[in-house]
Amino acid sequence: MTVSGYAKDVLVSADWAKANLDNPNVRFVEVDVDTTAYDQSHIPGAVAWNWTSQLADGVRRDIASREEFSRLLSESGIGPDTQVVLYGDNNNWFAAWAYWQLKLYGVEHVRLLNGGRKYWLDHNLPLSTDTPSYAASGIQLSEADFSLRAFRDDILPRLGDDGLALVDVRSPAEFNGEVIAPPGMTETAQRAGHIPGAASIPWAQQVREDGTFKSAEELTDLYAAKGITSDRDTIAYCRIGERSSLSWFVLHELLGFQRVRNYDGSWTEWGSMVGVPIERSVAVPA
Repeated sequence: MTVSGYAKDVLVSADWAKANLDNPNVRFVEVDVDTTAYDQSHIPGAVAWNWTSQLADGVRRDIASREEFSRLLSESGIGPDTQVVLYGDNNNWFAAWAYWQLKLYGVEHVRLLNGGRKYWLDHNLPLSTDTPSYAASGIQLSEADFSLRAFRDDILPRLGDDGLALVDVRSPAEFNGEVIAPPGMTETAQRAGHIPGAASIPWAQQVREDGTFKSAEELTDLYAAKGITSDRDTIAYCRIGERSSLSWFVLHELLGFQRVRNYDGSWTEWGSMVGVPIERSVAVPA
């Protein structure tokens, strides 16, 4: 069964996933922060996508190209009519990032597994260590539509514009300028802080303890309390764009806000640019 109560039918429940493990028209895809987690165990029949090498171009510091992404989907046995179900660790951070990229390239049949890897493991649902192999589908994606993607020049000229709402989904310590990146993360910036005027709404506030998303009413109240409403242009960002993809998913897909974009340049770009303003909520030692 899919998960109802939201603006779009973009989530599947663990029960639905379990019932569709042998469905040839469904492809489960695991995308983890910890790229070794899949080898330890995964949903039977699931393929793994590596966010560091398959969903990103490390030379251009950009998302995967149309050609690269088409090849990845084809090798995963995903065709135009395949129902893709994404899931991963850290409450679907990078699964949401993959979802957002698929939408940029016009893929229609894609959903997230509500609760992700955490919920699946915690409820002792079926696991496998086998790596499946699927016949190449030959799918060719369309050119990317960047209407769901924000760039720095979409933000800089509009700083102070009441019609623009910025959502910083990083931890309070990152937002306040106490740290630049979470422990163990290598992508950093020259300065710590946040974009002026951004609201601090950490990604973790969107999910319950079991990893599933909060209700539409709870999520609406969470954002409205910080002035984030559907009538404003909203841009979410984090450090490299993965956590903000989850917040984009909540706002655009679950709540149905139409004017929402993900700024995947995020703090690694903004915090290193020369001549752009930043804010800090606490004093930072020189």
